[in-house]
Amino acid sequence: MIRIINNCHRLLFIARTLARHDALFLLDDLERAPFYVKLFRFILPVFAVGATKNKGLREGQRLANALQDLGPSFIKLGQALSVRSDLLGEEISQDLGNLRDKLPPFSFEKARETIEYELEASLEELYIEFDPDPVAAASIAQVHFAKTRETVLTPTEEDPEATVEIIKQVAVKILRPDIEKAFETDLQLFFWLARLAERYQPGFRRLRLTKIVETMADSVELEMDLRMEAAAASEMAENFADDPDFGVPEIDWQRTARRVMTQSRVDGISISDKGALTEAGYDLDALAANVIRVFLHQVLRDGFFHADMHHGNLFVSDGGKLVAVDFGIMGRMSRETRLFMAEMLYAFLVRDYRRAAEVHFEAGYVPPHKSLDSFAQACRSIGEPILGRPVNEISIARLLVQLFQITETFEMETQPQLLLLQKTMVTAEGVAQSLNTKINFWEVAQPTVEHWMRENMGVEAQAAHVINEGIALLKKIPAIVNRADRVLGDLEARDDAAHGPAHDTAEEEYRISKIKGVYLVTGVVLGAFAGYLLMLAL
Repeated sequence: MIRIINNCHRLLFIARTLARHDALFLLDDLERAPFYVKLFRFILPVFAVGATKNKGLREGQRLANALQDLGPSFIKLGQALSVRSDLLGEEISQDLGNLRDKLPPFSFEKARETIEYELEASLEELYIEFDPDPVAAASIAQVHFAKTRETVLTPTEEDPEATVEIIKQVAVKILRPDIEKAFETDLQLFFWLARLAERYQPGFRRLRLTKIVETMADSVELEMDLRMEAAAASEMAENFADDPDFGVPEIDWQRTARRVMTQSRVDGISISDKGALTEAGYDLDALAANVIRVFLHQVLRDGFFHADMHHGNLFVSDGGKLVAVDFGIMGRMSRETRLFMAEMLYAFLVRDYRRAAEVHFEAGYVPPHKSLDSFAQACRSIGEPILGRPVNEISIARLLVQLFQITETFEMETQPQLLLLQKTMVTAEGVAQSLNTKINFWEVAQPTVEHWMRENMGVEAQAAHVINEGIALLKKIPAIVNRADRVLGDLEARDDAAHGPAHDTAEEEYRISKIKGVYLVTGVVLGAFAGYLLMLAL
């Protein structure tokens, strides 16, 4: 009861903020809501008396402003909703996509307190210089520049224990005080609202709103532990260790904890500053192509991608190397999902709409009782208007947006992992187009996609996958045999307990021998199959 009262109190504050920003249009379609909800919606505009700052703004802009005022968790919610054009429409989704979590910074004293508590040392012991003014302040954390002194062993023939001191420029990311509590309160509210929406709006159930909130909660939980972000940066650095055109800041693990992360400072030009990039002599077309290439390698090759690749998180260092920062939001994709995405996009781009439809059915994204031919027709209605345009106007991100807009007709359930991918693809494509307005995403992506498809979807790749599965099965056979032996022993023990140790009729012997025969035959078949696959592998 107390939680419901708290939720209602918070909901009243949210409604008041939405009303003052003239952003109550989201409540206009709740035709099946209870009477008291409709009455509440009717009186809400009273809260907007005196609010004049939103005149002339689009609905999406008004909603974005309201979410900005509501705080960190609502900014995250707005960013999550920015990929749901099927719910909000394309224009509103685009406006929400422009939400950037910039908030006023917290004090240097709070930053010092957090650092010293987490790292169990004074600020002066940890850093030889620390800028008290943050260079960035977002919804979850803020960043300060600092310097560290490292003693590195440099042995020589004359002095095997010689050392040298190195001064490193670093960036220190610090979580906001009490941010966990603020998010926990709002996430409880989001879960409550999602369950209410699914209860009173049956059409929303296929959208899996509760699952989307769960995904958001999992993402926020990871963001609240900066060790996880540091680990993500380290993993991506390993994935691109041999790539001369993409880099990741180095993590200082000795100065990293749950609420503090220290990494090397990025010395470069923001990718949003076209003028500075041009003045420095960088090839903007090559940079745009590199953004797409790096994104596709992350998604297809690694199945692990930076899910917040906006302009503020990308820099260009010496030599034109692309450097990414802020690894708080990451996406993972299984091999099966990557195969689906690659084959689906390829089918669209070669105009094989029936195959595009079949891929959706095979992945289980479209219910089997729906018509394959009708879905292929729907895919054609999406692809032709987009792919029929000049090559420099083809937008892969727009294709995905249009595809998700037909979900209601075909009862497709929302796939949260694909929504995160869609959001990232829209962002990456937007960054590339800001550098080169005529870039063709598919033309740049085609070599990477086709190479990956040959390696992962060709006959050799399929055979290798089957062999690997067989080898995994071969490793499990001893455990299967041991388990079967234990089951047989349990049966015999149970039989002895029921009939006494002297009971040994012909019928019981026949039953036990039959069970042994079944296990023996099963073991032989599995062993033969795994052995055959092992021969293929050799």
